[in-house]
Amino acid sequence: MALETGPISNLDQTSRYYLDYYNDQICKVFIVYDSEENPFRRLISLAVNNSVLLKSVLALAARHRANSGYSFENAIVGASPDLLQIHQDALVFKHQAIQGLTHALSDPTISEQDTTVASIFLLIFLDLLESGSDKWNFHLEGAKRLITSGQLHELQAGKSQDPGRTIEQIRKFIIKQIHVIETLGATFVRPKLLSGCTSLDHPDSLLQETVEQSFIGCPEYLLHAVQCLSAYRDSMVEPQPPTSTTKSQKTSTRYISNLCKLAQSYKLGALIYGQRILDALLDVNTPQEELVSELIGLIDALRDDGRLLKCVLWPIFVAGLECRSQAQRDFLITSLEKFWLDTNCLNVVNAAKALQSYWQKTDKQASPTQWIFDIGDLDHDWLFI
Repeated sequence: MALETGPISNLDQTSRYYLDYYNDQICKVFIVYDSEENPFRRLISLAVNNSVLLKSVLALAARHRANSGYSFENAIVGASPDLLQIHQDALVFKHQAIQGLTHALSDPTISEQDTTVASIFLLIFLDLLESGSDKWNFHLEGAKRLITSGQLHELQAGKSQDPGRTIEQIRKFIIKQIHVIETLGATFVRPKLLSGCTSLDHPDSLLQETVEQSFIGCPEYLLHAVQCLSAYRDSMVEPQPPTSTTKSQKTSTRYISNLCKLAQSYKLGALIYGQRILDALLDVNTPQEELVSELIGLIDALRDDGRLLKCVLWPIFVAGLECRSQAQRDFLITSLEKFWLDTNCLNVVNAAKALQSYWQKTDKQASPTQWIFDIGDLDHDWLFI
């Protein structure tokens, strides 16, 4: 009933349904801890007054709803008329969003607006729902260029006006999450696929975040470490000089304990990733069974917490690339299946397929592989976060 007044009243019934679905289902999927401070939910007030952002929001909601007709083992759209209609809705909203963005980007004034960057930002998450291997890197680079261009324009024009608290919070959130996506996204793609632009660097105060403002809950110092490790990996392919999270007081003791486990899972994942890059530099192969077992133990501890399990796809995939035990592999696949049931993101289904394909390949080889390079040779550039 709350959606019956204001700008919402001008929307058709289908758009209202998906906007409500976005508010109820989508906002909690892409955040560690859902609350009234959820930046995804704050985008609604901007979307109802901006057609491009609205279409991106609706596309995200419709795709997630359509994915509910898939199964983990068979990601094919269901044959029921209702699901086919929802699938069609998702495609139409996506087409309208991209068409609107194309028009917006042709207008320098519109392209600098926060709603334009937010629309592109949401398309990255749409790709997670669709596959995790389509256009996410193009959307990422586009968003970075717009942010950088906007920052430069503000400096040159000497702007000092206050954009408003809500806009400023959303802007900071988007910049932070683009930093997260770029950092972790670079680990499972071809070296140097992403630009590695440093123009989004900001003071530590910007990079600190609460769980209500965090996409996956990886501490900043670990992101920085992973960023440096990826730069070293890239330098081995084409030699060249390599280029704190706060916690809500509202959360329970058990939840804080699990948040620590979440951070620890990223720490172990970063240690494993770093060791493999060091191994490549020294031409050695260091056993990491203990670290992998510890990481799998943390994943197991988080499996019953749906809010946090949806944050550990990157550590799960790192563990999968390392583990050799069939029991561990089976556990990780079932964890991914639970992840799928919690999120309806098709990139999780593709993560399972990519791991199974990688295992089939490596099990036939006598010598150990260097997955830090091999994983980028897959058929797609995956975003497993």
